[in-house]
Amino acid sequence: MKIGILSRNSKLYSTRRLVEAGEKLGHEMHIIDHLKCDLVIEKKAPSIVYKDIKLEDFDAIIPRIGASVTFYGTAVVRQFEMMKVFTVVESQALVRSRDKLRSLQILSRAGLGLPKTVFTNDTRNVEAIIKEVGGAPLIIKLLEGTQGLGVVLAENAKAAESVLEAFHGLQARVIVQEFIKESKGADIRAFVVDGQVVGAMKRQAKEGEFRSNLHRGGSAEIIELTDEEETMAIKAAKAMGLGVAGVDMLQSARGPLILEVNSSPGLEGIERATGQDIAGKIMKYISRNV
Repeated sequence: MKIGILSRNSKLYSTRRLVEAGEKLGHEMHIIDHLKCDLVIEKKAPSIVYKDIKLEDFDAIIPRIGASVTFYGTAVVRQFEMMKVFTVVESQALVRSRDKLRSLQILSRAGLGLPKTVFTNDTRNVEAIIKEVGGAPLIIKLLEGTQGLGVVLAENAKAAESVLEAFHGLQARVIVQEFIKESKGADIRAFVVDGQVVGAMKRQAKEGEFRSNLHRGGSAEIIELTDEEETMAIKAAKAMGLGVAGVDMLQSARGPLILEVNSSPGLEGIERATGQDIAGKIMKYISRNV
């Protein structure tokens, strides 16, 4: 098969592993910088021009779209869909996953456990917002933040008020979430491919840090999910319409709670923690669907 990887950096671990896994199975792999694609839109003949060459005869694409270029990246994925090319992550699912508020609403509707969350456009009664999530400490998140950026732990009510007022003064959209103390700075990343959990790791924040992201110095180790955690991860990916997803969960006293469903989860942390060939499983998923 002829498979394109939409990635801006051919040296990234995830991109390299996908190329390796595809070539190992005999596929023709191409790395395409989606920001350098020109979309040609005409009646019943959509096409894509990349570096003065028309992209033709692709069987599938694997979007690796960064959050900062979601709009254009999604447009490129949509163009491939119009050209009848199979995509590992559909354009609409990609858009949904990048909207934190919409994602939480979808997961809530699906009956999945979540940390209690408040979103408001009215900043006049910050005290009521803080009270609604159970008081301080609490978490404040920028809706556009990624990889732990734009996430603040407010230790007390005064700090929460100051941060919320500052964000609103900058006209930044934020959500306020309850702080799950019993998680002790750790979360779980379950990697779902085609409706199955193919790997899971527990990420632990470094000392003095509450964010467990590996990009922020967190550590990872393999973990065996409980039946409830595995079922929740699969349901979350399905609710979001994602064939490939990284589902982040917290372990709480009332069961697993979903933090986020990532549509472009990195492969480095999960493959090194679990020893699993996750890239190969993604390639087999493509083979089953093309």
